[in-house]
Amino acid sequence: MTLYDYLYYIILPVLTFSILLMFFRFFKGPTISDRIVAVDLLVTSGIGIIAVYSILTAQPTFLDIALIVGLIGFLATVAYSSYIQKRKKKKEKDDD
Repeated sequence: MTLYDYLYYIILPVLTFSILLMFFRFFKGPTISDRIVAVDLLVTSGIGIIAVYSILTAQPTFLDIALIVGLIGFLATVAYSSYIQKRKKKKEKDDD
């Protein structure tokens, strides 16, 4: 089994199945924290798919795209965390 067969028949189906589970958690998630974690995992899986595609097509420029997607995903997670923290402080202030 070559690397390309491994990528086609094992890695991509596993990533696809995991993305389906993450979408389920994103839409079903009872709290906003569950949705944030699901989005973060979706970004991470997207980076994995971009990396696999980069290997399969032998175009390393896609790795730059994966890096940019990772940075945007990190910033989105930080923004969501900041939003949750501000919402929590506001709720505590309203309770007083």
